[in-house]
Amino acid sequence: MITYSFLQHYWWFIISLLGGILTFLLFVQGGQSMLFSLSKTEDERRLLVNVLGRKWEYTFTTLVTFGGGLFASFPLFYSTSFSGAYWVWMAILFCFTLQAVSYEFQSKPGNVYGKRTYQSFLFINGLLGTILIGAAIATFFTGSDFIVNKGNITSTFQPVISSWGNEWHGLEALLNLRNWMLGLAVFFLARTQASLFFINRLSHEALEKRSRKYVLYNAVPFLVFFLTFLIWTLLSEGFAVDPQTGVVSLEKYKYFTNLIEMPVILVLFLLGIVSVLWGIIGTLLSEKFKKGIWFSGAGTIVTVCCLLLIAGYNNTSFYPSSTNLQSSLTIFNSSSSEFTLNAMSIVSLMIPFVAGYIFYAWRALEKKRTDIEDVNNDHHAY
Repeated sequence: MITYSFLQHYWWFIISLLGGILTFLLFVQGGQSMLFSLSKTEDERRLLVNVLGRKWEYTFTTLVTFGGGLFASFPLFYSTSFSGAYWVWMAILFCFTLQAVSYEFQSKPGNVYGKRTYQSFLFINGLLGTILIGAAIATFFTGSDFIVNKGNITSTFQPVISSWGNEWHGLEALLNLRNWMLGLAVFFLARTQASLFFINRLSHEALEKRSRKYVLYNAVPFLVFFLTFLIWTLLSEGFAVDPQTGVVSLEKYKYFTNLIEMPVILVLFLLGIVSVLWGIIGTLLSEKFKKGIWFSGAGTIVTVCCLLLIAGYNNTSFYPSSTNLQSSLTIFNSSSSEFTLNAMSIVSLMIPFVAGYIFYAWRALEKKRTDIEDVNNDHHAY
């Protein structure tokens, strides 16, 4: 029999998986952040823009799906974070709006701003979009400044359940050094995977050679920032939830304990890290190895998914309040009703078919590597 608890765990897994897929697809943003450094000529830059332009909608759609999934399955988190920390979420959405506008209008007739202006917007999206998303996700481990009082729902004059504790409304996350560690790790991971993607997709000797150098240039800081965040988190206090009373308390080594007590997630987490490293190291060791993006991408999805699972599973608060521990949100006190989660679960059975279609469409569009002639002969090129 499917229980309410199973549905809550199931939907946190779906959200975690979407978070992993989104992190992988941020290679588009990583590539945009290298438009002016990796390319040396206008043709090279146009080639990079167009090979990334074929994928930008995947990232945008996954971001919207990630947010929509959170809204439907854990509405109290959505209302607390998106209404309280709205400046950071508005900044993220603004960055991605810039991306959409840039791809659609940079080659339109009558563009009075010039291509370089829109390409600069793409750079901004690649820089700020990745760092802000990483910093926002890091608050799942470091906490945020909010208070939840469900009793306010009966208030006639101010039926507001959640309130934010400061006027920064989410931007205060950038004052936490650990949040910066994950934000910068996501930024350099996106650039690393973009370099691997270019090696896999481009038929351009000069760009491929430079991309191999950029794998090394970006993989090193990525590993430094990610390992710093990971070790810091595993050795720090976590937000534990008493399964009987629902009381939240600080517990030393909570996230490390979660990994140990959930061995399947631990094994998958380690395999994900190994896969990412193999994609990077294999590319650096052999010029014939051009499939690093697939190893690194799959490893990223698994690793990030597991990281989010230890933030919500094993009686842990996935959105802790640093102001009032008892306001912290868990998969139990912030989820939709059992009926809603059950109905959504039936719809979610379509996910494998949708994923299969995406894989088929991706392969159909990438039958051969792209060169500048393909772009010049494409009437729909950016």
